Amino acid sequence: MPLLKTYDLFISHPWSYNSEYYPLVDLLRQAPNFKWRNYSVPEHDPVLDPTKESGKKALRAELEGQIRPVNCVLIIGGMYVPHSDWILDEIGFAQKYGKPIIGIKPRGAQVMPRAVSGLADTIVGWTTESIVSAIRKHAL
Repeated sequence: MPLLKTYDLFISHPWSYNSEYYPLVDLLRQAPNFKWRNYSVPEHDPVLDPTKESGKKALRAELEGQIRPVNCVLIIGGMYVPHSDWILDEIGFAQKYGKPIIGIKPRGAQVMPRAVSGLADTIVGWTTESIVSAIRKHAL
C-alpha cells in the first residue's frame, strides 16, 4: 500500500460554536485511509486570551502563523460566520497565502453565509466522503 499523504488542516470555528467543531474533528479522525494534522485552536487549549486587547492582536498573529503552513482551510458554514471577526480574519489569511477554502454545510443547513459561499473553492455537505474528497482535490 502506498504511503498516505498527511494533510495539514485548519478548521475555522468560533469557540462559542464548538457543537459543530468537535463532530467534524471526529468525522475526520474516523475517515478511512485519511491522515491529517489539526492546526486549529480548540477552546480547551487556547494560545492567548482574546478578551484582552493585547491578546486580540497577538491571537491574530498566532492564527496567521497557524494558517500559513496548512494545505487547506475548512470553514463550517453556520450562520454565525458573518458575525465573527475571527473567522473573517481567518478567511483573509487563507486568501493571503493562497490556501484553498472548503466550506462545509452543517447538517440540515439550507443556506450558506456569503462570506463562505462567495470565497470558498468548493462547498460540500456534512459527509465524510464529500469532505475528504474535497480536501484531496483542493489541498495544496
